[in-house]
Amino acid sequence: MKILLKWLFRLVATLVVVGIVLGIWHREKLTRLLAVNSLFSEEKIVNNFSAMGGMFETVAMPRGDGPISPLPAGPAFDLPTNVQDWIVARNITGLVILQNGQLRHESYYLQDPDSAQTAQRISWSVAKSYLSILVGTLLEDGTIESIDDLVTRYAPQLAGSAYEGATMRNVLNMSSGVMFNEDSVDFWSDINQMGRILALGGSMDGFTADLTETFADAGETWKYVSIDTHVVGMVVRGASGRSVPDLLNERVLQPLGLEGSPYYVADGYGVAFVLGGLNVSTRDYARFGAMVAQGGEWNGNRIVAEAWIADSFTPSAPTAAGEIGYGYQWWIPQGSDEGVAMGRGFYGQYIYIDRMRGVVIAVNAADRAFRDDGVGDQNIALFRQIAEGL
Repeated sequence: MKILLKWLFRLVATLVVVGIVLGIWHREKLTRLLAVNSLFSEEKIVNNFSAMGGMFETVAMPRGDGPISPLPAGPAFDLPTNVQDWIVARNITGLVILQNGQLRHESYYLQDPDSAQTAQRISWSVAKSYLSILVGTLLEDGTIESIDDLVTRYAPQLAGSAYEGATMRNVLNMSSGVMFNEDSVDFWSDINQMGRILALGGSMDGFTADLTETFADAGETWKYVSIDTHVVGMVVRGASGRSVPDLLNERVLQPLGLEGSPYYVADGYGVAFVLGGLNVSTRDYARFGAMVAQGGEWNGNRIVAEAWIADSFTPSAPTAAGEIGYGYQWWIPQGSDEGVAMGRGFYGQYIYIDRMRGVVIAVNAADRAFRDDGVGDQNIALFRQIAEGL
């Protein structure tokens, strides 16, 4: 009995030591995993959305030595009286409104006012619209020959996956037909499994290549699946031989004269989380939107072809009747005037663009009720009200 107890004591002691060693060795991964599991909690969400760099692997995009593009003040503008209630209800953290490149409104909420203006805020799916602009530059110079090319031409790792037979056009307008559960509330959903892969340093490319199920043939119908955008990123990397952060920074971000240095959340292999991991200040989101609103030009420099913006703003995806329109990684609200589109992300992130009026509305939020019935429509109605009132 004494020998057995002694052996059990040694076994337990050994397991404790091993557990401590593994805990220390993987402390960073465990910390990230815990951060993922509490990322959207009510008491942490606001600060978390401005502190992603402390919770995940990241890739920096230095702003360079160029001058900051000015945002000159425009004529005074009083927000509609219902906006303040909306700010409170939707947990808005930053609101910047530009018209023809002039600053018409800027305000911040729920965070330290001394750092609110410069805080880098998570874009979530607004990042998809940035990638769309980058694709436009690669089509123009022939790096990507056509959006009707199969994705496997540039991303051969996807051969044999659910993306076999899908074209670049299909993934740009979310008509790949690939099965992917986007429900952020469901712990076992694909989107949450993907988040845990990020936290634990796994491979996004591997996760994507392992998807095998489809619900429709590519191009047949529309369903918003964020992983399509990762495939867009795989095509960009395969066609160019360069990373998305390097290309986006060189071709799009640095020419904008941003105030801060953006960064991407990344996986354990340094691959940027292009479908939602971009972090930028609200003012700099507005600068990007203003460039798009001006047809791809900024401070006299051509960044992307205006024809690509027009195509991207066209509701070309095979959405069902009565659904919101979708172009090339841009949303087109129903009943919109020509030239209206928006980037839209989880928990209330928006870049709303009305090209005819020269209006850009950049919004950051921590809205845990963003999926509630009518919230999206109410947001769009408010943006239209603001744009039409300027």
